[in-house]
Amino acid sequence: MNWRHQPVCCSACPPGENYLEIMDAKPEPGPLSESSELFSFGVIADIQYADLEDGYNFQGSRRRYYRHSLLHLQGAIEHWNKESSPPSCVLQLGDIIDGYNAQYQASEKSLELIMNTFQRLKVPVHHTWGNHEFYNFSRDYLTNSKLNTKFLEDQIAHHPETVPSENYYAYHFVPFPKFRFILLDAYDMSVLGVDQSSPKYQQCLKILREHNPNTELNSPQGLAEPQFVQFNGGFSQEQLNWLNEVLTFSDRNQEKVVIKSVCRIRGPAWDPEGWHFLFQPLLPPATATT
Repeated sequence: MNWRHQPVCCSACPPGENYLEIMDAKPEPGPLSESSELFSFGVIADIQYADLEDGYNFQGSRRRYYRHSLLHLQGAIEHWNKESSPPSCVLQLGDIIDGYNAQYQASEKSLELIMNTFQRLKVPVHHTWGNHEFYNFSRDYLTNSKLNTKFLEDQIAHHPETVPSENYYAYHFVPFPKFRFILLDAYDMSVLGVDQSSPKYQQCLKILREHNPNTELNSPQGLAEPQFVQFNGGFSQEQLNWLNEVLTFSDRNQEKVVIKSVCRIRGPAWDPEGWHFLFQPLLPPATATT
């Protein structure tokens, strides 16, 4: 497979620079068969829009261009629309608006602006939910919003075990024959977005406190397992069982699999912010489960 790289769009990118990443799934240079076709998809992450002046990240080490992130999105969409061979779809990897919107009671207004911008795109968009979605909205709100693109899921006849539960936000789809994309809900198990009186919140809080003794649960200070912080999340066994069923189906049918989700990992040695998006391109199903 060939990768055609341009930087990934995010609110940390300086104004005037449009960022995206597109993958071309085509054979290596050599004789082309009649069945050779171009397959591409767009990726955009961490738009984190807010109608605010420039600021800085939590560590104060990187500048944030909250308002200008809208320009990055517009530029990416213009690029995709002008492609001679448009991408089959676009993957939006979460944190579509910044958490500051909730503080200024601008969450719905900002989301509407971004979603109206996405409407200019001529191909389907698959939205992932990250922690900033839950800073602004409850899970119930997101389920009934335009950020729920579960209606784009693939329905596999005679294999009901590959149908996801309504208890989490996950689904799979096929943008090109023999390529299955799986969207996972990395905040399936989280204290974010759920009512504090609910059993699920209490269960997740208990897990956090067992692994994080800090008074500030968003702090990884001194933790042997720094992923156990409040802004992080995890997968329920129910969702993992469903994922296994989908991977098993793909394995039997000789499909390539792309798994997309939001994964937060603390690692300042390689990333100043400690963020990492889980994006596993075109791995055989057996490998994707490891």
